[in-house]
Amino acid sequence: MIDSLAIHIAGLRKLYGSGHLALAGVDLDVHAGEFFGLLGPNGAGKSSLINILAGTVRRSSGVAEIFGFDVEQDFRRSRRLLGVVPQELAYDPFFTVREFLRMQSGYFGLRHNDDWLDELMAELDLTDKADTNLRALSGGMKRRVLIAQALVHKPPVVVLDEPTAGVDVELRQGLWRFMRRYNEEGHTVILTTHYLEEAEELCQRIAILQQGRLVALDNKDELLRSTGWRVLTVTFDHDPGTLPPELADLLTGAAENTRVLRIDAQSNPLGDVLIRLQALPAQIVDLHLQEPRLEDAFTDILGQGR
Repeated sequence: MIDSLAIHIAGLRKLYGSGHLALAGVDLDVHAGEFFGLLGPNGAGKSSLINILAGTVRRSSGVAEIFGFDVEQDFRRSRRLLGVVPQELAYDPFFTVREFLRMQSGYFGLRHNDDWLDELMAELDLTDKADTNLRALSGGMKRRVLIAQALVHKPPVVVLDEPTAGVDVELRQGLWRFMRRYNEEGHTVILTTHYLEEAEELCQRIAILQQGRLVALDNKDELLRSTGWRVLTVTFDHDPGTLPPELADLLTGAAENTRVLRIDAQSNPLGDVLIRLQALPAQIVDLHLQEPRLEDAFTDILGQGR
């Protein structure tokens, strides 16, 4: 019976020979069928964690399993369950796209899977490049090939490590349509990205790493609710002039008759702020309150973790 946990990580540590502690005892479970976000600043430990799952880096201690198979003790079985789209454009320049994907299929003992390869190439807009040598492709096209490479064996778990870094909007949108469908068919997708709007739109649960430690793990909506900040945009019928200190401290932007305030609901309740705004010598003609975005929650959580 397949484990309901796609990924199980417990007490995971990675200490490199240089003395750098990349992972300092991470506990993390990803459920089968989730679209999961793994976020964090550069150097947080995301790549080390992914490389341990992929078997390219050995852990120092702890547990790392894919559907119940240990990534080191059951390497072959765990690796067949995982597909990784790496950050780096690593490819063999001596093959065409189709030859490269067939060769990758062979690593997993797969033959005669051209129907699936054709589907992958069609989804990633690579069909007309099937017989083109890899070294002749643009950077964006090479990125598409790496995505197809990770999926040749239809893995139940896919890790997308910054898959849209440096790619055009068309590829980005096409990739997300494809990965949504792949996820809806029951596959688990783990996304790392610096484009937080992507994680906010796609992911159901999100983990945030900082300096090798897990500083947040929750449902996306709960993370958004955890930040008390709201952005209030106020437009007046004419320039309200200099704001009093209690409002000026909240000011983050100004243009003609508009003022933008960043409000902490705990220290500055919205009702109190509105009373102060109404007391200004200009009449309010429009108000817009922006709910927090994942970027706000991300910034707040990292600030608390310092």
